[in-house]
Amino acid sequence: MKPARFDYVAPARVADAVAALAAKAETARVLAGGQTLVSQMHFRTERPALVVDINNIKSLETIAVQGGALRVGALARHRAFETPSVAPGALGRLLSRVSPLIANPPVRALGTMGGSLAWASPQAEWCATAAALDAEIELTGPAGRRMVTADKYFLAPSRTARRPDELLTSVRLPLLPGPGVAADKVGVGFVKHHRTNLRFAQAGVVAVLALRNGAISSARLGVTGGARRRPRTAEAHLIGREPVPAVFTKAGELAAAEVDPYDEVHASAEYKRHAIGVLVRRALVQACADMGVHHSERETR
Repeated sequence: MKPARFDYVAPARVADAVAALAAKAETARVLAGGQTLVSQMHFRTERPALVVDINNIKSLETIAVQGGALRVGALARHRAFETPSVAPGALGRLLSRVSPLIANPPVRALGTMGGSLAWASPQAEWCATAAALDAEIELTGPAGRRMVTADKYFLAPSRTARRPDELLTSVRLPLLPGPGVAADKVGVGFVKHHRTNLRFAQAGVVAVLALRNGAISSARLGVTGGARRRPRTAEAHLIGREPVPAVFTKAGELAAAEVDPYDEVHASAEYKRHAIGVLVRRALVQACADMGVHHSERETR
């Protein structure tokens, strides 16, 4: 099947893109990497009257450290995060663990972090990362710019706080360990479970741990494959405890119950609940290893 007829514009400025969106707010769609939009247009699950191609807006390609955070422009491609040098310290290590596990090289070369956040698939790796990090999403519309924190931006699976006449222009990821976090060490982990590299993972977990005097002083988790991305009860369970597998196993159980997995063709909710519990434990063990705290193979099973 081929796309239905549509109008097309490719502005070179953010203001012009916003104006184009505002003119046909309910029927316009933004083209960045196109990895989701183009396929849905081919199957006609999306039938936009207007496609606003933002690839000529060079200012949206910037990735830079600004004021304690990494500001990522809406056109930054997945592959830009494949090396730890993209950001200082633990944040760079985390992004470089997530990026290589997204789909395949062609998708990573074209797809964007901004596009992933705009579509807000419950299975998307960057959405789980943004949720775990308390990211701020910059939205630009006819009334100007506004910043929305991840907990208020993600409303439901595939639903966000972005208005039809707004363009997602950047995301701010805080440098780790993050504001107000006392830490001697910071470690990061990312694991996922999927049938093939060509498909979204059935479940995935982002973990960020900070240790102070041998105990966990901060814990952040982001989960894919569930209706909720941030398992805060599991995070609360970790605070003040020793970073040991028994503690991580309980956190996994709490996370699996809280994120409310949903059924899909190749994985029931019950199966995904089990998988999420296992992956939370593995991601936390990986975060410990990232900061030099290792556990035996028997302990981590």
